[in-house]
Amino acid sequence: MRQSSSDTSSSATDGDSKRKPNSSFAEAFRFWLKLGFISFGGPAGQIAIMQTELVEKKRWISQARFLHALNFCMLLPGPEAIQLAIYCGWLLHKTWGGIVAGALFVIPSMFILWGLSFVYAAYGNVPWIAAIFYGLKPAVFAIVAYAVLRIGRKALRNPIMWIIAAASFAGIFFLKIPFPLIVLGAGIIGFIGGKLSPTIFSGDEGHGPSRGEKELSVLDDDDESPEHAKPSLGRALRVCLIWGSFWWAPIIVLGFWRGWDHTLFREGLFFSKAAMVTFGGAYAVLPYVAQQALFHYGWLKPGQMMDGLGLAETTPGPLIMVLQFVGFVGAWQHPEGLPPLLAGTVGALITTWVTFTPCFLWIFLGGPYIEQLRGNVKLATALSAITAAVVGVVVNLAVWFALNTLFPGHATIDWFAIGLSGVALVGMLRWKWDVIPVVIGSGLCGLVLHLLGFK
Repeated sequence: MRQSSSDTSSSATDGDSKRKPNSSFAEAFRFWLKLGFISFGGPAGQIAIMQTELVEKKRWISQARFLHALNFCMLLPGPEAIQLAIYCGWLLHKTWGGIVAGALFVIPSMFILWGLSFVYAAYGNVPWIAAIFYGLKPAVFAIVAYAVLRIGRKALRNPIMWIIAAASFAGIFFLKIPFPLIVLGAGIIGFIGGKLSPTIFSGDEGHGPSRGEKELSVLDDDDESPEHAKPSLGRALRVCLIWGSFWWAPIIVLGFWRGWDHTLFREGLFFSKAAMVTFGGAYAVLPYVAQQALFHYGWLKPGQMMDGLGLAETTPGPLIMVLQFVGFVGAWQHPEGLPPLLAGTVGALITTWVTFTPCFLWIFLGGPYIEQLRGNVKLATALSAITAAVVGVVVNLAVWFALNTLFPGHATIDWFAIGLSGVALVGMLRWKWDVIPVVIGSGLCGLVLHLLGFK
């Protein structure tokens, strides 16, 4: 075991390897803020960006630890991408690191989507804004495809892992098998396979720096967990009390302020329930929310859910931000004694709050225990199989996004989107283009296309 992560600022490391200097809190703050503005493409795109930035460029966390955290977040209810950001921020800079990572992941998209929701509710669709978002979609697909190639290359180390990933993709894409069942099946396969052939299913192969690497990550594979990431009963109770209070206090305040049957209180209650029971990310929660918002509560009109999904897909931040759109439009159309803009704004805020606050509770409560499992040899083979299954799920998200971007309506081919995404992907693979210029350039291409009258 190498030095603990508390000593990661030291440049002394094993052999000829050199350790990446630890990032300051200010540097991490700037990164998470940037991520909040460029995290397009739903969970696949956001995981792609974090893989590229945290693991490959900045080397703040090793590939194995990143995938270990991703496995855990995939098993939790709610949006896995923000949970992964909270987990990485918490590992690097304790509780405040996790809070900053999670908050900045959401806040930029919260304001952007609030503005777009207001324009939508008050004026309908605005063509030039839609044109910019149209240009962004091919860039997002390229980012997702780039990440799938990078993650798959590192996680799928032998033919068995490729088979598990392929079966995972087929199960969720074609057979619509629930994600938790896929993960459970992969874990069982990995556990049994580890007893039959430990070499093939071992999670050790491929960990650590490759032969050509001379620089270790800030949090590398063999480092001990930081002191703040070690579990205790007292800490777990404090986390439950503090974050449980944060979660429910605004809902109770709304009930006393506007009444227990008011739209705002009912939105807080409903989306809190959704945060606890929806596994598999945004794609799993949307059918449930659409059914309830349209037919049970009557908050939305037919077609508005898809309009909101379109806005959420083309703005930074988690795809599940579509729930903020539902909260805004639902309260705007049912203000019940409040000005529509005020009702919509409070509806958007309470929906966003109860959707994402539980993410902090899950990570701060479960993270220390998950960290302790990293060194469990018996679970290593199961986690390796789960990692392969997660790759298949990410491929599923990428294919879903590709079908909706490159083949709109599944009946036509968008040659502009195909060409732009091809240029962006080749640029990132061959010339190492950064995400920001790719996103900005693609958005401008969409706007130019609109101004020239082609879109």
